[in-house]
Amino acid sequence: MKKNRLLAREWGEWIVLALLFIAIGSLIMIVFSPWGQPLLGRVADYLGRIGLIILLLAATLLVRRSKRFEKYWQILFAFFVMTFAVSLDRIFGIYLIDYLGIIDNTPAGWALPKLNECAVIVSVIILFTRMSGSNLGSIYLQKGNLKLGLSIGLIAFFIAAAGSIPMATLFNARDLSLARILPWIPWLLIFVLANAIMEELLFRGLFLRKLEPFFGQIISNFMIALVFTFIHGVANYTADQYLFLVILFPLALAWGYIMQKTDSVWGSVLFHAGMDIPIMLGIFSNLS
Repeated sequence: MKKNRLLAREWGEWIVLALLFIAIGSLIMIVFSPWGQPLLGRVADYLGRIGLIILLLAATLLVRRSKRFEKYWQILFAFFVMTFAVSLDRIFGIYLIDYLGIIDNTPAGWALPKLNECAVIVSVIILFTRMSGSNLGSIYLQKGNLKLGLSIGLIAFFIAAAGSIPMATLFNARDLSLARILPWIPWLLIFVLANAIMEELLFRGLFLRKLEPFFGQIISNFMIALVFTFIHGVANYTADQYLFLVILFPLALAWGYIMQKTDSVWGSVLFHAGMDIPIMLGIFSNLS
């Protein structure tokens, strides 16, 4: 009987953990994400970010000192890192764009802020990962099975690149031709690679290993893919939102599986970058 009660309590905690993961992850990326317009006004947005960062850090420290809940501290810590990273990027992004006079009606105006975003977020993730006592392998930032990862990633990247012009119709592309695309290629590569590295570390890198002890590889990957897909529900660059999400969810599962299979981020990054190419062709083709 006692064993059954302990098992039921453990299952209850895991269900609560799963719901909190989906809720907090969605809250951070929809309300406080640097992508798109914040839902709150500037003052409320900053106060909300600061409040959430303090709350998550305090919860992390309290949980880490608790014998019963200590095993959950790394998940809370990952949410703290995510919130801190996207908030710092929001501040740096706003002032960088203002300082450099970057405008978003050119490919360079899209690529340079994305490169800055990647640098800020990845730096924060690496810094706090090391400060917490974990190595970079804990976020899949390691060699792993490099041969397999590069093989899968490069094949997927070039297949996506080869089919990017017809796929770009899903993203409202217009008047695409090879001659028009060629000058975009440097900025296109900067954008898709920076975005892929940033998103793979921010989602799967930060959370996969931390969730797996509780949910296993399959369910952990599913939960992250669910949040990742859900936050893209506000995307305004696609002609068919529902079709986009239907395609995105299995892709998110595939990126997580590749990361787990190769024990490294690089295959997923290349695959992800390739699938971003038609999106950016659609956006670049509509710039004034």
